[in-house]
Amino acid sequence: MSTTIIHSARLVADGAETSNAWVEMQGGTIAAVGEGETWRSRAAAATIIDAREVAGPGAILTPGFVDIHGHGGGGFSYEGDESGIRAARALHLAHGTTRAVLSLVSGSLEHLTTQVARIAAMTQTDADILGSHLEGPFLDHGHRGAHDPAALRAATPDAVAALLEAGAGTIRQVTLAPELPGAAEAIRAFREAGVCVAVGHTDADLDATRAAFEAGATILTHAFNAMPPLHHRAPGPVGAATAAPRVTLEVIADGVHVHPELIRILFAAAPGRIALITDAMAAAGVGDGRYTLGSLEVEVVDGVARLVETGAIAGSTLTQDAALRVALEAGVDLPAAVDALTRTPAAVIGVADRHGSLRPGFAADAVVMDASLQPRAVWLDGRRMH
Repeated sequence: MSTTIIHSARLVADGAETSNAWVEMQGGTIAAVGEGETWRSRAAAATIIDAREVAGPGAILTPGFVDIHGHGGGGFSYEGDESGIRAARALHLAHGTTRAVLSLVSGSLEHLTTQVARIAAMTQTDADILGSHLEGPFLDHGHRGAHDPAALRAATPDAVAALLEAGAGTIRQVTLAPELPGAAEAIRAFREAGVCVAVGHTDADLDATRAAFEAGATILTHAFNAMPPLHHRAPGPVGAATAAPRVTLEVIADGVHVHPELIRILFAAAPGRIALITDAMAAAGVGDGRYTLGSLEVEVVDGVARLVETGAIAGSTLTQDAALRVALEAGVDLPAAVDALTRTPAAVIGVADRHGSLRPGFAADAVVMDASLQPRAVWLDGRRMH
């Protein structure tokens, strides 16, 4: 079993900071964590990594990032085949995202069941893939965003059952509009199957959103986007989510989807309950140009993705390390921002017993960043990625 010790780093994890820290990885698991020079007594036969040599003075060590909502990157989409999915994941892995839930936009039931089954199989072969996220097709037409209106449908029992069967226990999250016919029954069926239900792409008001959370929904999909606004006389879904202690709010911190000042406000209003997601599509890490998201054509200009037909924002070109930098620029402190990339998303999808921390017994997923929060090295299950 291989052993690696990373030392002389500013460790940021579990809501705290530790200066001059070290972490020992044995195989795919964190074996020990400490401070100062105490790592030297454990150095026999270990690969020794000085974080300062990797990332310079002020090197920062965090757990690997967990993205619970993203659609692709590196020129590839999670709607494609295994090779394309792996290429997209490679782009995000290089930016620190060691574990990801793969999101699918609304499509035909045949396509969704096929793709969910493909992702289910990949969870057995690709350790970095945690499962799938169905962002639709049970969405409100008026808040569909970059979803094909022809693909939207009611949440019928047969459709829900077909998706659950195809997922074979690997669907981690489903986004739906709770005000639609059949939504209440769908929330119950998904929750009974162990799937996290998210409220999103919805016209729900405060009361309807509260009812969904009381029925078992635990996530607000990309807060502020594709939903009624937070109005002073109509708080809407965001108001309901900040008031619900069990609900995690996704935020796309790219400076486009949500104003930085509102990012700061959300972190203050729901401490420990913000998950920084990418919602990234294929253009992430590639650049401007023409792409597709599901069946719809997208044009990316100056890093902003919009549907060619309607001009609606169509996902992002974000990576999670960039989201971290935007959050800090918005005034969020570093431990809270790192939590929003690590233990908070891991907790809401039920994997916080293994991911999102660098405590002993957790998966040996780690990111070393320089003082400007640029990733310089990434480990997945104790293996350094290149």
